[in-house]
Amino acid sequence: MIRALAAVVGLLPALAIAQVAEPEGYRMDGYRGPVPATLAGAMVVDSEQAHGLWESGEVAFVDVLPQAPKPANLPEGTIWRDKPRDSIPGAVWLPNVGYGAIAEATDRYFREGLAAATGNDPAHPVLLFCLAECWMSWNAAKRALEYGYETVYWLPEGTDGWAFFDFPLERVTPHPGHP
Repeated sequence: MIRALAAVVGLLPALAIAQVAEPEGYRMDGYRGPVPATLAGAMVVDSEQAHGLWESGEVAFVDVLPQAPKPANLPEGTIWRDKPRDSIPGAVWLPNVGYGAIAEATDRYFREGLAAATGNDPAHPVLLFCLAECWMSWNAAKRALEYGYETVYWLPEGTDGWAFFDFPLERVTPHPGHP
C-alpha cells in the first residue's frame, strides 16, 4: 500500500507537467508555473540525464535565470547587492534572455553569449535551464532553436532538480555585456 501510494505521489509532478500544452509562440507572462513536458525540436532531459551530459564535457550549459535590475532612483548611499546565483559548474549565466519578448540589446547579448558558450558553433550541443517550473528556460531553448542551434537540450527541473540530487553547484556571475 505504501509503495503504491509513493508511486502515485511520485507521478504527480509528471502528470502536472504533461497537462500543459506547448504554446505556439513564446510564453509572455506568468513565467513561474507548470511547464510543458515537451519543446518541439529540443530534447527534454531530467537532472540525472543532464548530469551525464555535464560529466561528458561535450555540452555547453546555459543558465537563464533572470536577474533583477538595480532599481532606479535609489536614495543616495543605498547599498545594492545583486542576489547571488548558485548554478551548475561551468555554466554560462545569461540572465533575462528567457522573457517572451526581449529587447534588441538582450537578443544580441543572448546570441553573443550562446556563441561564446559554444565556440560560435551552432552544431555544438547546448543545454538551457533555470529553476523548476520556469518558463524562462523553455523560451530561451525555443529561441536557441530559432537561432539555428542544432542540438538543444532543455532541463525543466533547472537547478532545483540538480540540487535535489546533491549534484555540485557553484557561484556564478552574469556573462559580460549584460544589458
